[in-house]
Amino acid sequence: MALNFHHLHIFHTVAVYGSFSAAAQSLSMTQPAVTMQVQALEEYFGVKLFHRTTKRVELSDAGKALLPYARQAVALMKETEQAMAGYTEMLKGKLQLGASLTIGEYILPRLLGPFAREYPDIMISLKVFNTAQIVEEIVNHQLTFGLVEAPVEHPEIHSDVVLSDELLLIIPPDHPLRDVEEPTFEQLIDHPFVLREQGSGTRQVMEQEMRAGGHDPQQLKIVMELGSTGAVKSAVEAGLGLSVLSRSAVRNESVLGTIVTKRIRGLNFMRDFHAVYLKSTLLPLAAVTFMTFLKKHDLDQWL
Repeated sequence: MALNFHHLHIFHTVAVYGSFSAAAQSLSMTQPAVTMQVQALEEYFGVKLFHRTTKRVELSDAGKALLPYARQAVALMKETEQAMAGYTEMLKGKLQLGASLTIGEYILPRLLGPFAREYPDIMISLKVFNTAQIVEEIVNHQLTFGLVEAPVEHPEIHSDVVLSDELLLIIPPDHPLRDVEEPTFEQLIDHPFVLREQGSGTRQVMEQEMRAGGHDPQQLKIVMELGSTGAVKSAVEAGLGLSVLSRSAVRNESVLGTIVTKRIRGLNFMRDFHAVYLKSTLLPLAAVTFMTFLKKHDLDQWL
């Protein structure tokens, strides 16, 4: 047997999960197949790489010595795919991704057209959830790749910044604050707010920035929480309250004059959009190609 990346990747995944069954689920393989590949690697080196117990597997001394090299091999393979994705012509396959609501409803539709023109043989399948649901789907192996609106802190999740965005205060066109160039936080707490639900990336970024600026978001008079950006916009247009949403999400309404956008004095609601996936997963080439597409283009021309 010749040593190859496939064996190192399987070994690395078992080491990360501490379980043959969990590694098999992550790799979309059967448990016996994973066990066989690890045994083949052990036979190649002539040493045991794991100590097997009834509850979990633990690295042997030889396995601990091999792990850093396996980790480097996985990282190098990811870098190699990203480097070559931009040169791949006639790439075929299926791009299956999840996106949080603002990205899925207002950002991606403007980007998928240019991507499809550059890679016409990639079929795109998109599932739209909020950020918390995307992370849950990835951790439970229901989804391999997602784009979310807020930083993700999870021990199994890797995150790459791929886009930037700005949140703005939005108000009805006849609101008393229309003539205030940059309302203060203190001016806002006297007015009702209609916000996205807890767990949404938009809500997380808004509250984090307010706290960083020395303000308590609980002081806001929240009269309604809604599960979609479209519903929030409709509520603001109807005069039910103020809100904070992505600039991209309210571009059309701002041009039409049905919503007025403003910045809040002293607060900067800039945020990054992140590509998220399991640390133990090698992404399909279609997903790597899409991330490379997002990073190498000036996306403002479409947004």
